[in-house]
Parts: sequence; C-alpha cells; structure tokens
Amino acid sequence: MVVDADICGIKVGDRYPSHVMGVINLSPESFYESSVVSPDSVLEVALKMIENGAAFLDLGARSTWRYSETISKKAELERILPVLDILEGNVNAVISVDTMFSDIAEEALKRGAEIVNDVSGFTTDPKMIEVVADYGCPAVVMASKKNPGDPIGMDSIIEALDSIIQAAETGGIGPEKLILDPAIGRWTDEKLPIYDFETLDDFERLKIFEKPLLAALSRKSFIGEVLEKPASERLYGSLAAAAIAVYKGANIIRTHDVPETLDVIKLSGALRSRPNFVKEGRYEVSVFEVKTPQDAAMAMRKLGTTRTGSQVMQGKSIHLVLKIRNLTTTEALIIKQEMLARGGDAALTRDAVSHETEMTDVLLMGTLLQFGRLASKLEGQARSLPLIAEMIRECITNRNDLEYRYLR
Repeated sequence: MVVDADICGIKVGDRYPSHVMGVINLSPESFYESSVVSPDSVLEVALKMIENGAAFLDLGARSTWRYSETISKKAELERILPVLDILEGNVNAVISVDTMFSDIAEEALKRGAEIVNDVSGFTTDPKMIEVVADYGCPAVVMASKKNPGDPIGMDSIIEALDSIIQAAETGGIGPEKLILDPAIGRWTDEKLPIYDFETLDDFERLKIFEKPLLAALSRKSFIGEVLEKPASERLYGSLAAAAIAVYKGANIIRTHDVPETLDVIKLSGALRSRPNFVKEGRYEVSVFEVKTPQDAAMAMRKLGTTRTGSQVMQGKSIHLVLKIRNLTTTEALIIKQEMLARGGDAALTRDAVSHETEMTDVLLMGTLLQFGRLASKLEGQARSLPLIAEMIRECITNRNDLEYRYLR
C-alpha cells in the first residue's frame, strides 16, 4: 500500500513530504471573500505562494459554494484564461485548473495548465474523461455520484471514488494520473459536520486505492461548526485539520494559507512513520492495513477474487482485542473456551484456571467473524453470558456508529 507517483515532475507519495496546493480564487461569489484575487494582483499572489512553499497552484473561477450565484461557462472562461496567460512562463509551480467542464479544461490546458481539478469527479461533463485522456494530464477527482460531493459517509465516498476510477480507466486515463479528493465540506444539505469528522478521522481508509490523496479542507464549514466562527477566523482550525489529514496519509493539502499550512504539514509529516515496505527484485512485501470489512472486500476484488468469495472472507480481515472487566472466574473460563473453539484466543489471570480467584478481567483476541460467532454461542448460555454477548455486539457496532463516535 505504498503510493509513489510523479505528478508533473513532483514526487508525491508516502515516502515523500506532503505538498501544499495554494488556492488562487478568481470567483467573487466565494464563501471566503478575503481569498478572492483580482487579475491585477494574481501574479504577485502566485509568486508569494511559491516563495512560501506552494508546489501547486489551483486556479478556480467558479465558486462551488452551494449558496453562490451560478455563472455561465462564458464568464468562467473570461475569468480564468487571462490569468493563465499572465502566469504562463512566469511561475515555477504546477498549475491546476479547478473546473467541471471539458471545454474550459481543454482551453486551460492549451494555455499552460497541467492538472485538471474536477470537483464533480467527471460526473458533470462526461467529455472531461476524454479531454484528460487525450492530454495525458493528471486529474484531481472528488468523490461524487450525481452531484459534486454528494456521497454521505466514508463507505459512500469510497464507493463513489471506486466508480470514478473505473470510469476514468475505461475512458483511457492512466491509473497513475488520478489524485483522489474525498469531498470534505458541506456540499449538500444532508452532509452534516459529523460526516466530515468521520472522513478526517478515517482518512487512512483511502489508502486502499493506492493513489495520491488530496485534502481540501481550508476554512470549511465543519471547522466553523466546531469553532463557531466565520470563514475569516478559521485559520487555526484549518491548520489542525490539515495536521490530522497529513498524519493520516494526505499527500497534498489544498489551502488558502500557504506558509502556515506548510509549517504544519512539515511537522505532521515528520511524526508520521514511514510505510512498512520491503522490495527485493520482483518481489514486494508490505503491511496492508484495512479498517473495515468493506475495504477488505474491495481489496480482495481488486486482486480478482469473486464478489461472493470476498464477502465470505471479509469478516476474517479485521482483528480486534476486546477487554471485558469484572467477570466471575466461571464466566471467564467459559468465554475463553468458546473463543478458543472458534479460532481466537483469550488471556486472563493465571489464578482463574485453578479457581483461586473469584473475579477476573479477560482480553479477547480474534476476528470480527470469530467475535460474531462467540456472541451467538454465548446468547444461549446461563449466568450473565447472554448480557455479555449483547455488550460485545454493541461495542463492535459502536466502531462505525457516527452518533456514538462524534456526538457528545
């Protein structure tokens, strides 16, 4: 699961420092008014961002804020093309164009843009795949199904990105050309802040795709929800979120605040351990970490297993250690015996085996499948074992319950 990519001459991946993508906002309709750059000052702003450490510059002329006024494609072109002409040959950074439309992307690529950043994930304009494939350029694709950013929850985000990747590769885009964006932000009314909490908390799940990961979280609404502050006062919250994203695997951070973000990601990157990866000749061995059975099933399908086979095996892929406190010695010994019978294991005080103690705690070790089977067996037992079975199930379920995880 080691990402190692070359994006327009810049090394991007798990063994390299994370990079900053500076936002050059050409849209007066933006949710963050202070970020809007006038054509007269765009070169100065761009050069300052590069001086402060931006490796990428992302130009956007259409606000994707859900409350913003809709503009025409003609207006978008009129805003972005003169700026590309100003920047071409004058900046030493990779230029990305933030657009959902293939004709605008093509005109931008002709004028020096090197990356297409499509927040609709190729769903708004199907011809975008053709343009990206024809130009052989990298593309940032944001998790989307019917509308930009509409997946709700990390499972849905992963499902959407998987679909986008398949469509892109079928359309001729090289698998090494895609950069994934999990759509952080309130893109729809239904997408409440807890879904962004989950995305950031579980960001490492996106490593399942083995592609560069981009986090666009600068001054987003979930930060304002927690801090109760407007976009202009969300810098520190954005930096905290960026630190977490980098620590959990983000390779590029898209931001309005370049120097501050660069400091944060340098430190977060230093704290993040290198991937466990060994290569010798044609052989490679790496630690393949999965957090959910769904991710395990997807990884198996990518290897070529059948859907049925992956579903049968997915429960064996997640290993847990549960601690149960204050069991009677008899209850503990029954649970240990039943767990051993299902291929798991259990640890308890040595005095419990000889009944020299009345009470003990137990550490249970096993897969999700083994814990499920243990709970089913304990349901029919005496004493308090049916209650313990219910508690085991609830504890495991809480791992994926967003209200349990984030609502205080």
